[in-house]
Amino acid sequence: MMRKNIFFFISSIFSVLFFVCPLRAQDDSQQMEGFNLSGYADGGQKSWDLKGATADIQGQEINITDVDANSYGEEDMNVTAKKGRIDKQNGDMKLQEDVVVTTESGTKMMTDTLNWQKEKDLITTDDKVTILRENMTAVGQGAIAQPGLNKAQLNEKVAVEYKPEADDDTMMGGITITCDGPMEVDYQGQTAVFHDNVIALQGDRKLMADRMDLFFDSEKKQIKQMVCTGNVLIVQGENTSFSDKAVYEADSKKIKLYGRPKLLLHMNDKDKKDSDVPFGN
Repeated sequence: MMRKNIFFFISSIFSVLFFVCPLRAQDDSQQMEGFNLSGYADGGQKSWDLKGATADIQGQEINITDVDANSYGEEDMNVTAKKGRIDKQNGDMKLQEDVVVTTESGTKMMTDTLNWQKEKDLITTDDKVTILRENMTAVGQGAIAQPGLNKAQLNEKVAVEYKPEADDDTMMGGITITCDGPMEVDYQGQTAVFHDNVIALQGDRKLMADRMDLFFDSEKKQIKQMVCTGNVLIVQGENTSFSDKAVYEADSKKIKLYGRPKLLLHMNDKDKKDSDVPFGN
């Protein structure tokens, strides 16, 4: 399993380094240069490998430069950074400068610092984060994620840009969604939830709400549905609508309004007489 491989990967790194360069009481540190380490599962398959320019063992810490690590399992993962620090006691790792996490499925996370917590099986950061996956780009301040990046949370100041495929006729043009945060995304569950001051922009169309639940099809790389709740406002051209809830269906390219919707229509726009407001058409 991916989680077990990650735990084994982290703990094995500092175990092997400690064995290769055992500390002596009279020494302040031990150093290695140009090393390449690998670990194998019981069946003989490689479970992890680690490359680095230098490793400096000081007390309970191992400081590594030019980190290039791979974990092999249910989903392979590569991690690179200019600097890394491993706590020999608990196996936690802190990466710094140009940190890039890349999964086998193609998801990529980029940030300046990353804390890898072994026991909690989490990677966290307080710095700006960019997550790239297929035709979505997400940017936010601070993040919490599983090492495989299948589930992630961007804490605040979130901006997500969706660019449809060329043959995707369910959405006309890309959409940018921002929120104060947090924003949680579950790539396995194919959902994303935006919280607080949510704004979706598509061309001259604007949608605002307290919360937005986004459902997508990862195989087709399409947005299937958007459910917006709380103080929903939609501006399309010169028309404005207010409602408690709005549901956008990609197949029909329409939004249905719920909860005593109110429509403010332009005087010359006499054809719009119901509460089905096209958005994404």
